[in-house]
Amino acid sequence: MSKPKKINGHNAIAEAVENSLNEYFFHLDGEPADDIYRMVIDNVEKTLFKNVMERAEGNQTQAADMLGINRTTLRNKLKAHRLA
Repeated sequence: MSKPKKINGHNAIAEAVENSLNEYFFHLDGEPADDIYRMVIDNVEKTLFKNVMERAEGNQTQAADMLGINRTTLRNKLKAHRLA
């Protein structure tokens, strides 16, 4: 598996997720966190698939190639995130 591409010398995506998580925990204000893994994965996946589909101008074959997944997986993810 290849390393994530770095933008301007750092991994901007990881930094954005870290900042978002720090803000999430800050706003919990002592309340217990719940189901963080699912929350992060669902939100990141939905954003990722929406953005890639826009860049591929709706072409699922091109989007699947960009994502490095097969078209069936892409279609299932689009349905799961209500993007199709």
